[in-house]
Amino acid sequence: MIGRAYSATFARRWFGMAVVLAAAGATVAQGWQMVATNEVVRDAFLGGLVAAFATALGTVPVMFSQKLSERTQDTLFGFGAGVMLAASAFSLIIPGIAAARESGMGPWGAGGAVGASILLGGLVLLVMERLVPHEHFIKGVEGQSSRTLRRSWLFVFAIALHNLPEGLAIGVGFAGTDPLRASALATGIAIQDLPEGLVVAVALLAAGYSRKLSVGVGMASGLIEPVGALLGAAVIEYSQGLLPWGLGFAGGAMLFVVSHEIIPESHRKGHEAWATGGLMIGFVLMMLLDTALG
Repeated sequence: MIGRAYSATFARRWFGMAVVLAAAGATVAQGWQMVATNEVVRDAFLGGLVAAFATALGTVPVMFSQKLSERTQDTLFGFGAGVMLAASAFSLIIPGIAAARESGMGPWGAGGAVGASILLGGLVLLVMERLVPHEHFIKGVEGQSSRTLRRSWLFVFAIALHNLPEGLAIGVGFAGTDPLRASALATGIAIQDLPEGLVVAVALLAAGYSRKLSVGVGMASGLIEPVGALLGAAVIEYSQGLLPWGLGFAGGAMLFVVSHEIIPESHRKGHEAWATGGLMIGFVLMMLLDTALG
C-alpha cells in the first residue's frame, strides 16, 4: 500500500515536471520566434543581453582579487540607485505621460493613469518580495518557506527580483519610445550593471561562498534582464494601448527596488555620504545620457 502511494506521488511529481518543462519549452520557442520576426522585440532582447553581459563583466575582477571596501560597495550601490532613479523619471514616467496625452487623455487623466501604473508596479514587486523566498546581503532572510532553501538560492532569487524591473524597463523602452531614448535607457542600465555585478560577487564571497560560485552567480544574475526585456517588449508591441501603463509600471517597479532594496543596503554601514554622492553622480550621468541621446 505504501509502495503504491509512493509510486503515485512519484508519478505525479514527474508529470508535473514534464508539464512545466513543456510549457517552458513552448514559451522559449514562442519568444525566439518573436525575436526572429519582430525587429523591435529583437532590439529589446539585444539590449537586455548587453545589460546581462555588463553584469557578467563586472564580476571579472573578483576572479583576481576580493578586496573591495565597504565604502566602495556603498558608493557603487548609490551610483546604481541614481541611474535607476533618473531612468525611471526621464526614460519611463515622463514618456509614459506623453504617450497617454497622445492617446487622447487630458492632463489629469494622463497623470492619473501613469500614477496608478506606478503604484501598481510597486505593489506587484511588494507582493513578489513577500512571497518569493530570498536573502538580502545585510537585512537577511525574507519571504515564505525560506528555511527549506539553500542560502545560495536565496541570493539568486533576491538578485532576480532586483534585475527583473530593469529588463522590463529595457523592453518597454524599445517598444514604446524612440530608438535613441531606448538606447540611452539600455546604456544607462548596462553602466550601472557593471558595478552591480562586482558588488554581488564580492558580497557572495564575503558571505562565505567560493570564488567560482560567487563569480558564477554574479554572472548568471543578469540573465533575467533579457527575459524581462523580451516580455516587456512583446506585451507593448502587441498592445499599444498599454504603452502608458507599461512605461509607468516599469518605472514604479524600478522605484520600488531603489527605495526598498538599494538605498537601505547602502545606508546600513555608516557610509551614507558616499552612497548619496554616488547616487547623485549616477542620476546626473543617466540624465545626461537620456537628454543628450533622446
